[in-house]
Amino acid sequence: MLPRLKPFNCFLALLGAAIQAVGVSNIHAFSGVTEGGVLGATLLINHWLHISPALTSLVLNAACYLLGWRTLGKDFIWYSLLSGGGFSLFYALCEPFAPLWPALAASPLWSALLGAVFIGVGAGMTVRAGGASAGDDALAMSLSRILGWDIQWVYLFTDLSVLGLSLTYIPLQKLAYSLLTVVLSGQIIGWIQKMPSKKAT
Repeated sequence: MLPRLKPFNCFLALLGAAIQAVGVSNIHAFSGVTEGGVLGATLLINHWLHISPALTSLVLNAACYLLGWRTLGKDFIWYSLLSGGGFSLFYALCEPFAPLWPALAASPLWSALLGAVFIGVGAGMTVRAGGASAGDDALAMSLSRILGWDIQWVYLFTDLSVLGLSLTYIPLQKLAYSLLTVVLSGQIIGWIQKMPSKKAT
């Protein structure tokens, strides 16, 4: 039996996934400023194994969604599959083209700030819709519910783990910009999640 998903939430989840895909494909993938969580892991795998994030994001997200199935609930999983598939589709559409802002590759500070906005707004919209376009979002929401932590602090913990592994290909000085990205994007996600909203119809 198919779930009764709300059209507006589906639209919000897909829009959030598209915003994230544009940010990752046009900023993070070319600037050397990475993300934490699954997004950062896909870039780590892409660097060392040359496997596209369009594929690895599906595999890693599926593993995280299965792990969080019991805690996050059935509706969350459906919205997450929608947004996760949307991210892979939008990334695949963006991937063949040159970056929209090539000058950002020479400016890690602006890459970190602008990248954090794309990730924070995109992920925040998807979380607000009731799902997650990346498995780390599903994991963060699940741990937030279990531990009673604010979601931005769960993001920080998981992101720092991936950033530690990213030291294998990103210089420590440049990784500081990645830390700025994950802290800022996590705060944006938490802010969007806590925004008051009208009752969805």
